[in-house]
Amino acid sequence: MLNEVNIIGHLGNDPEIRYQPSSDAIATMSIGCSERWRDKKTGEQKEKTEWIRVVVFGKLAENVGEYLKKGSLVFVKGKFRTRKWQDQSGQDRYSTEVTVGMDGIVKFLDKKPQSQSTQQQGGWGQPQQPQQQAPQNEPPMDWDGNIPFAPIGLPYPRHAIYVI
Repeated sequence: MLNEVNIIGHLGNDPEIRYQPSSDAIATMSIGCSERWRDKKTGEQKEKTEWIRVVVFGKLAENVGEYLKKGSLVFVKGKFRTRKWQDQSGQDRYSTEVTVGMDGIVKFLDKKPQSQSTQQQGGWGQPQQPQQQAPQNEPPMDWDGNIPFAPIGLPYPRHAIYVI
């Protein structure tokens, strides 16, 4: 049997991060997957968006919370899970969502913005070297986007590197 879901879409909101008593992180996000087609009768272009709830666990969830924002384009590989819960009136309810655990993937698909290098005039009319900007909360430009796995040897001062 195979239970595998692959999604490419944009985040509808910033991911919500919470922690279990065991201190494991859980990230919840909603991903919109759109399809477009042309109406055969009118020739008008139509679009429909499906919103899919995605739940990510562990270190991967922490990275999702740190790097993904509303509108981010992502690829997610996970599994369908249906959970049962009770509403305020005691009625049983069911929610189907995509879960991403250790065997799942969240890959950032957004292109990194290109830094605009403009030369500035120095004190004697000579062009100055562009000043290096302070590090931001973004992964390095050569990071492959697979969370939490990364190539060996890249400098990650605040991140653990996992290798399989």
